[in-house]
Formats: sequence, C-alpha cells, structure tokens
Amino acid sequence: MNPEPPKDVVVDDKKINISNGDVNGTVVKLDDQLGAGFSDVEMKKIISEKKEDCSLNSVEVNTIGESNAKEVNHQIQSNGTNGYNNYMPAIKAQAHFPKPQPPPQPQPELERSQSVSPAESMPSIGKYIKDRSTTLSAAIIKRLSSLTEDGEDFVVKNDSLNLEVTEIKIPGVKVIVKLKSEDERFDLKGRITFFSRSNCRDCTAVRKFFREKRLPYVEINIDVFPKRAKELVERTGKSEVPQIFFNEKLLGGLVTLNSLRNSGELDKRMRELLSQKCPDGAPKVPVYGFDDDEDEEEEEKDDLLGIVKLLRQSLPIQDRLIKMKIVKNCFAGDDMLEVIIHHLDCGRKKGIETGRQLAQKHFIKHVFGENDFEEGRHFYRFLEHEPFITACFNFRISVNDSAPKSPSFLADKLARLMTAILEAYASDDRHHVDYYRIGKSEEFRRYLNLTRDLQRVDLQLLSPDERLAFFLNLYNAMAIHAVITIGHPEGILDRRAFFGDFQYVIGGYPYSLSVIQNGILRNNRKSPYSLVRPFGNGDRRLKFAPAKVNPLIHFGLCNGTRSSPTVRFFTAQGVEGELRGAAREYFQNGAIEINLDKRTVSLTRIIKWFSVDFGQEKDVLRWVMNYLDTTRAGLLTHLLSDGGPIHFVYQDYDWAGNL
Repeated sequence: MNPEPPKDVVVDDKKINISNGDVNGTVVKLDDQLGAGFSDVEMKKIISEKKEDCSLNSVEVNTIGESNAKEVNHQIQSNGTNGYNNYMPAIKAQAHFPKPQPPPQPQPELERSQSVSPAESMPSIGKYIKDRSTTLSAAIIKRLSSLTEDGEDFVVKNDSLNLEVTEIKIPGVKVIVKLKSEDERFDLKGRITFFSRSNCRDCTAVRKFFREKRLPYVEINIDVFPKRAKELVERTGKSEVPQIFFNEKLLGGLVTLNSLRNSGELDKRMRELLSQKCPDGAPKVPVYGFDDDEDEEEEEKDDLLGIVKLLRQSLPIQDRLIKMKIVKNCFAGDDMLEVIIHHLDCGRKKGIETGRQLAQKHFIKHVFGENDFEEGRHFYRFLEHEPFITACFNFRISVNDSAPKSPSFLADKLARLMTAILEAYASDDRHHVDYYRIGKSEEFRRYLNLTRDLQRVDLQLLSPDERLAFFLNLYNAMAIHAVITIGHPEGILDRRAFFGDFQYVIGGYPYSLSVIQNGILRNNRKSPYSLVRPFGNGDRRLKFAPAKVNPLIHFGLCNGTRSSPTVRFFTAQGVEGELRGAAREYFQNGAIEINLDKRTVSLTRIIKWFSVDFGQEKDVLRWVMNYLDTTRAGLLTHLLSDGGPIHFVYQDYDWAGNL
C-alpha cells in the first residue's frame, strides 16, 4: 500500500519537513537579529492517530550553553537496512516570534573596591541563559496556542487512513506533514528473509522495495554463503533468486511481490504471516564468525609442504653482508639443496628442480630477485621473512601454506563478495558507503579470509582481461579495507600512507594502491608529482602490466573520496564495456562542464594529473565526446569545429570521504 503524499501549508519561504508520521526532529532556531545569547529550541511534534484530533503534544527545549551555535541538526534514525540516517537541517525562525525578556536578576551589593571573579560569575551566566530559554519556550507555546484559538488551523482529512491532520500556520514557516503508510505503522513481530545473488537485478529491486518501505529484512546472498544454496533448493524446489520468506512461509519472487503490492494484498499477507514471532523453522540469520553453514572448506595441503617445514627447521637462517648490503634472515641456496637431496634421496638435478618449484610457489625468494633458484652461491629467504611482509594487511602471523587456489576462481569470488558488500552497505547510486557497517559485517570477515589465499597465487595463469578486472577490483577492495583500517586521508602525509603504505602480499610480492594504479594498470608510469617510477629494472611485477595503457582505468578506480568515480567491481567477461559505462557515468555526473559563451571547458582534475595517459587537451575533448550525452557532445563539437580558442579549467578535487 503506497503512502499518501505529504500535505503542505506554505507560509512565506521557510520550511519544516516533518516525515514518517511521528513528526519528530523539527528544529526551530532564533535568527541572529533576535540577539546572540539566545538558545536553540528543538520542537518535537507528534501526530496522534486519533480520528478526531491531531495536535502538538510537546515542546522540548535544548539549551546550548555559551557556544551560541549557529546551527543545530537533529538526526532522525531510520529503521531501514542501508545504514543511513536522514538529516533535518536547522531552520532559522522569523522575527514574528516574540522576543523573550530576561528575568530580573538580583544584584548583590558590592563595595566600590570589590570585584567578581570570572569563576564566580559562571553559574549566574548559565542560569541566565537557561531562564531565557524557558521564557522563549513558553512564548512559542503561547504563540502556537493563539493561532489555534484564532481559527487559523487548517484540517485535512485522509479517509483512506482514517486520520485527521491539523496543519498550523506559523508566519515564516512551512510545515509539511507526511503520513505514515499502513506498512510503516505496522509493528512486525516476525522476520522477512530473502535469498539473493550478487549482480542480480531482481534482487536489487526487492532490496530497494524493502528499503523504501522501511521494512527490516535479512538477506542471504548465496555468493557469500555458498552452502545456503542447498537450503534454497530444499525450501523452494528451485535455485532461482530472489526468493522471499515471511517467517518460515515462502512468499515467492519479485513477480509475486509486485502482484501483491499492486493488488493491495501485501499488507494483508504481512499481517497474516508476520504478526507472530519468527519460529525456529524459518531460514537462519547468518552469524558473524559462527555460522554453521560457513564456507570454510578444508584447505588442500600443498604437496611441497613437508619439505618446506623441514627446511624451516634445518636451514641456518641469519643476517649476512651481501654485495655491500646487510640482508636479514637469509640462507644459502647450497645449504637448501643439500637438505632437499638428503631428504628426498634424489640426485642433484631433481633437487634443483624441487628448489625451483618452491620458488615458483612463492615459498622462497631470491634476496635480490635475480632468479627463481639456481645452483651456486646464491641467497634466498622464506616469504614470511621478507622485509615487507609484516606491513601487508592480508598477512596474519604466518604465511598461508595451503595449496594455491586457481587465480580465476579467487578473482571471481573476490568480485562477487565485494559486490554483495556494496549492495548491502552502500547507497543505491553507490555515492555513499557505510564503512563502519562493512567493517562489522560477516561479508567483510569472509573477504579478509579470502585475501590470505592471494599470498601465493600465480597471477600468470590469468588472461589479460582477467588480470585487468582483477587489479581494478583489488584496488577498490583494498581502498575500502584501508578506509576501515586507517581512515580517510586528510592531508598530504595521510595520503602518502594511504596510497603507498597500505599493502597486500599478492603472489609473493607487495602491492600498494599506488603500485596497482601506476605500476600495473599504467604500465610503470610515474604517479602525479613523483620523480621515480614504481618499479625498477628487472622487477618481476612488470610482467603483469598491460602492454598498452587504457585511460578508461581511471574511471574504474575508487579511492573512497567524493571526487573519485563511484565504487564498482568488474567482471572479466565484460570489463571493457563496464569501464566505458563507468566513464560515461562519471562525465555525465559533473566531471565536465562547458560554457559556450566564454568558450571554457571545465574538466575533472584526474585528467590533469594523468595527462600523459590522455594526450593533448584538444585530443582529450575528442576522446571525452564518446562518453557524453547528445547536448554536451554537440557543444564540444561546436567549440572544436569553429577554430576558435578553447580555455581549459580543472576542477578542485574533494578529498572528503564518500560517506
């Protein structure tokens, strides 16, 4: 049942927005012209559901001491599941309100030489402000009462909801009353549960419906909880999603939900099925860290793990001076080869081949990255002894020694898991991300477990498109993890730590956000205002960089700020088309502004920072034209075709968080 539209009374040009039926959180503030010492007044209005009356029940005074605050925001808590609150702006009252007079204060008789210290005067100042606030509150109540007595009320009847709403006209204030829908007023005792998948349009529609109706629900994403897919089939006889349950009763999918809503039967069905407490037979709510159906499959042991454990116990690991450098926690390759030959009872050739397998699986590393493993006086380290390892946020005390999983499987699972996180904890347009709730979620805990499987993954097995999608997704996932762990960067030093020091160990090598963007995706190009490239000569991570830089990658990377593109995750099958869609969305949302009269084009600062990826400015305009709507493309065509000068302006970058 759709809620009735809000009822408006317009007086002058000021506005109070009262929503959700209980009309709470309206703030009325005195204008500065009434005096600097007045307190703010917060008025809570509650609309009664009685048929014959709907009146103001209370006025609450909120004194703000000596701060003389210029604005008060009262936050209305939402019962929705997207984690966001609706904010009610403070509204300055007009001069029509009566100006309160301060109560008389008894003045002590002081001798001419006597003075009052600031400490002694503070209590009287606080009492003075409090008394003036009380007087003001009484004056407002009196004014509102006089309006009702003078017959200035306007009563609106709503027959469909069987209510009457009284709108009080106050000079300089517009009051909007939004009635609660029947569904919003219905106190659910049961539980709404629905099964979903990532990137499912029907699931998105169901989720959006529940959020708009402010109905609490539990979502079970079978990409996050794969073992719950079996339960879905057992309960419904099918594997299609979404499937909605009211308590233990199956309602159906999106088609059923729309049919019930359009026929007006949804409210009746909710009252029938959700009026009782949820029974044990309903789908269980996933529990953080203790879900019985958790997808913690038994890890497959690596076939080289036995020899690795022996080497860790047998080899003399110590600091050495090599090539005029102090190298910590290393061992000689000759010593390792002798242990392997003795343990496997094999020849030297077999021992060398085993050593290379250990290096290819990233159990050991040459201290200078010169080779995988060769016979001779070379020195190596175990991965857990690499200097960078303890700074990596996907490393926990020890390296994951399980057999490396397929990189394609891990890349796909990462994309599905992070997409599920966005669908559950970001706004529908993904401009706002609830990092706090993500950090506390079961989905994010599973993501952190997944990142440990990336420590020794073989990225060479990925195709070029898989590799592109993987690094785009890894960047966006790491940015979310970085915000949760170290917060949004506020200054230059914070940004350096955010982009350069927050690292994962992937396939035996460290990757920061800067390394992924500039070293991999930009094929080892300098970052803005940097004098050096991310990778030196011979760095083995260079083999994962694409042969040609695709400028579209800049619109697929979200660093958690307001000016960055919206956060998203890509598929290997459609990464090119998805990047074009990301660029189109970014430019159509203000990344380019055109003033034909002044012949000025205002562009996002991203293009200035990475101009080497985009080319000359006029070439940029021809390139951008592919991602604009018809109107803006026409304006650009006109500017480029008449041969006149074009002035370029670059927009300021907003580093505030996309909260």
